[in-house]
Amino acid sequence: MNLEQKLYTDLLIKCITNSIYKDDRGLMTGATTLSDADRAGGLDWPSKAHSMVGIARLTNVRDLAQRAIDEGVPGDFIETGVWRGGCCILMRGVLAINKVKDRKVFVADSFKGLPKPNVEAFPKDAGLDWSMVHELAVSLEEVKSNFAAYDLLDDQVEFIKGYFSDTLSTVKADRFALLRLDGDLYESTIVALECLYPRLSPGGYVIIDDYGAVQACRDAVDDYRARNNITSLIYQIDSTGVWWQTDI
Repeated sequence: MNLEQKLYTDLLIKCITNSIYKDDRGLMTGATTLSDADRAGGLDWPSKAHSMVGIARLTNVRDLAQRAIDEGVPGDFIETGVWRGGCCILMRGVLAINKVKDRKVFVADSFKGLPKPNVEAFPKDAGLDWSMVHELAVSLEEVKSNFAAYDLLDDQVEFIKGYFSDTLSTVKADRFALLRLDGDLYESTIVALECLYPRLSPGGYVIIDDYGAVQACRDAVDDYRARNNITSLIYQIDSTGVWWQTDI
């Protein structure tokens, strides 16, 4: 990564986390201000920032997207579960600063919050009903507006609206270079892996946002890896996020 790329993407990260002007309150804790530690580790839900994942996990998105480009890993980028769109905005920014025209960023979300858990089919989601957490429901129009604020809303961004079980198998992409999964639940995670992982290019990257925070998500990842004999080393990003690279 050259200096121009680093300066631009560092600035994107600061803007996406609103760490320059600061948020006035935290939606999860009710704190009147969010500390630098909160934003670095993604430890709260900011009232204004375009991502809740924090600087460490955003930097990981930037670094792996850049590595996929530098290493010539073929395919598009996708995030499943995007909230206000910050991670996908950063992915698009990485493509822009590298002048990449032949890759897309897929932005997959219900754009109306999390579904009620299907406990009969996925019993490990029992007790994880966040369908009424209105702060997690961000409309497609708002996410598009956030992309436009960075001048990054164009035909290299494709929005996939609906629950993952209905949409991910229909995504029109042959190969992926980078998957970022942020669905929280067992069902959301396992469906995303089953639909998308078989299309991940050799040497491609997988990021799991909630691996260290939600046991159901961790179980889905571990179950999928075990069933498919995936032994790639898992690297920790912060207290919750992890990533791995597929075998070349």
